[in-house]
Formats: sequence, structure tokens, C-alpha cells
Amino acid sequence: MSNLVSLQDCERLTVREVHDLYRRYVNSSQVSLMTSFGFGRELVESAEGAYLVLRDGRRILDLTGGVGVLNHGHNHPRILAARERFARDRRMEVHKTYFSPYLAALGHNLAQLLPGDLRMSFLPNSGAEAVEGAVKLAYKYHGGRRGTILRADCGFHGKLLGSGGLTGQPQFDFPTIPGIATFTYGDLDSVRSAVAAHAGDVYALVVEPFSASTIQWCDEDFLRGVRELCDRQNIVLIFDEIYTGWGKTGSLFYFMRYPGLVPDVLTTSKSFGGGKSSISAFVAREKVFRKAYDNLTDALLQSTSTTYYGMGEECVTAIEAINIVVEDDYPARARELELVLEPALARLAKEFPDAVGRVAGAGALWGVQIDGGPKILDLVSRLAPAGMARDPRFKAKLVTCAVINALYQDHDIFTYYTLNGRNPLIIGPSLVTDPADVQRGADALGEVLDQGLSRLVTRFVAQKVGSTLW
Repeated sequence: MSNLVSLQDCERLTVREVHDLYRRYVNSSQVSLMTSFGFGRELVESAEGAYLVLRDGRRILDLTGGVGVLNHGHNHPRILAARERFARDRRMEVHKTYFSPYLAALGHNLAQLLPGDLRMSFLPNSGAEAVEGAVKLAYKYHGGRRGTILRADCGFHGKLLGSGGLTGQPQFDFPTIPGIATFTYGDLDSVRSAVAAHAGDVYALVVEPFSASTIQWCDEDFLRGVRELCDRQNIVLIFDEIYTGWGKTGSLFYFMRYPGLVPDVLTTSKSFGGGKSSISAFVAREKVFRKAYDNLTDALLQSTSTTYYGMGEECVTAIEAINIVVEDDYPARARELELVLEPALARLAKEFPDAVGRVAGAGALWGVQIDGGPKILDLVSRLAPAGMARDPRFKAKLVTCAVINALYQDHDIFTYYTLNGRNPLIIGPSLVTDPADVQRGADALGEVLDQGLSRLVTRFVAQKVGSTLW
């Protein structure tokens, strides 16, 4: 066993050694892909707030928000202190035959903050698990007598077999749960048609009120119309706010900007764990949950989905994370960042009409459609490897990656693009980010675009070729 790597050894690994371990034990193609970017050839030494510190001392402004995980930023001091206190006092982590005061308190806090009778919680580990738990709950609520579930054509709900089937991505080609039918996102008539086509057989409808992967959202008329339709047909309405919860879009959850609108089940994860804990939740209306599981036969049925649900330190972290959201008014912080992002990005769209298409967002979550570029890119697309050449979005992805790479290398700013829909470049800062830093990010994007997409792509492709020698 002398070849085992210690924690101290980990901290001394070079980036080349890390790449080699990834190639041998994780995924060699992942190394090939990520070393196309500057951040794929560097290691992070530490992280705090909205900043990463690299091993060479460079400070990187992280405008990714951890892809929804880091509303609290990196290593929030209150969250670190809560976890350290739990460990120092040697609190019991998990034991299913003892009741947990932390799990009980977290359920209480969720019920206090959510509208209506959304008060019955279950706490698995990931967002995909929360979605699958919500779907199981809906199916059980109907006693297995209905067999159809409706999902939006652009939805993203995870990549497990069940949640992956509910995700509107054509590349998901695994077996999944039966009975999935599709409606057009935001189109109430499409939902009505789907319900009519499966009359009396729809047990659930799952939708993201704000689609973080495509940066579009359902308007109030659609959401209220779906709520009314589900009420009439006794369909369990599931709102997926795994990404957009805890203040990200300017309200605690996106749907809560509409008073009186209450889903039957809400799913949440990502920033629910404060950036330090892998925890999720589905929170159900009392009448739905109690009918499905609140009996002696089925009381423990839901817990069979995962052994490690509601672990002590994870619940402690979520309790503190929620209290920070409320006490520091994270929705207001998101609205403050929107006051910077909305006009700054709109200005860029006007200034660079040949490079910037649609700009949209809410709160601290915005997407910029980078598209266009010189004709030579059409040739590059045709000459790309077979799998890439068949991707109708390859050209847009290429120019977006070139912009992301230049932001990082020239301005020490970290962004990303979504893998779903039209692949917008995302500016989604943590809610602890200083508005001046967000303005700096927008200004830097303008400086990058001013170089021209042709130059940016040429540089990016040249670096990609060089990275194969890395």
C-alpha cells in the first residue's frame, strides 16, 4: 500500500502530474478538452468570496458563481465556522434510528420561508436526486394509476436515468422512465394539448420557471395557467429551481415574485449547500406528501432512495446558508447586480451587433449570445472532427470558447457557457460579488469583443494545437 497518495502529496502535485492522473484514472478526453483553455493548465491554491488565487499568485475574478452553487461565494466565513464547530464538538453525523435536530430544524426553516403549505421536506444529496424524488412522490400520490409525466422541450433536470430523460437534450440516449411527453417551454397552449393527448393519465408536470441553461423564463400568465390546469386535472406540479433558488434571480425563488403562486413540489440544491455541502431538497405541499408517504407502510419508503440523506454536517451547512441568505438579503444583492449587468450588456449588444445576439437575464444570472464571425469559420466547422462537424452549434461554441479564453488570459476573469440550448456565455456572479467587480467584468468583455471574433478564434485554435503538446 506504499503507493497510496497522501493529502500532503496531493498539495504538492504539479499540474502535469494532475493531468496524468486524470488521463489514467478519470477521463483522458476531459484533459484534452479543458487544456484548450488557460484555466485547464493551471491549479487553484485557494478561493475566497468572488476570487480564486492560483499557485502563481494570480487573482481570478470568478463570474461563474460556481454554476449556481456559489451564491455565498467561495468559503464564506460563517459557513466555515458552522462546519468547524460541528466537527470540533464531534456531533453525530448520521444514524437513521436516531432523530436529528439539524434535519428537523432545516425542515422547519424551509417551511417558514416557502409560501402556502409547502412544508414537507426530504433532503437527498444532488439536484437530480431531488427531481427524481419529486417525480416518485407524484407517481405515488396517484397510486401508480397514471403513467404520463410532462416536461419542457428545453428543460434541464439532471443526468441520472430518470432525470436525464426529463432533460430536454437530444444527446441523452440512455434508457429512462416510461411515459415522458413534451411541451413547448412557456407555451400554455402546448401544455393544454399535451394534457389533452394523455387525458386522465398525467401524474406530474415538471418545469423550470427560469431556465438557467437557456436563459429564458416562463411569464406569469403561463405559470398561473399551468397551475390552474394542474388543479383541474389533479396533476402534481413540480417547479425545478435547483439553479435559480436562494436569491439568484432577484427573488428568493423565481416563482415567488408572483404572489399566491404555489407549486405542489419545489426542488432545490446548488447554493442550498452554501458552496460547501452536497445537499438538495424537494419540498412538497402537505396534502400531496401525506397522501403518498405518511402511513406506517410507506413512511420509510422515500429514504430508500439514498442512505446518506440529511447528514448532520450537511444540514448544519444548509441551515447557516439559508440564514445568511435571509439576513444579508441575497435577493436584494442580486437586484443590485442586475442594475449593473443589464445596462452594461445591453450596451455591448448595441456596440457589437455582429458578435452579440440575444442578451437576457434576471438578477445575477445573465446570458450573452456570442455568434457570427468571419466566413472562414464555416470552413473550420466543416473540417472539424466528425462528431463536432455534425453539431449545428459548433461555430457558435467555437467563438464563445474563444471569448471565454480571452477573458481569462487577458483579464483574469472566469466565465463559462451552457451546454444546453443556444449555448450562451454566462455571467452569473456570486451574490457576495462587489458591483464594481461585475462592472469590470462587463468592461473586459467589451475589450475582448473589440479584438474581433476572427482574431480571437485564430488565437484560441492556435493555443488548442499547442495544448496537444502540453
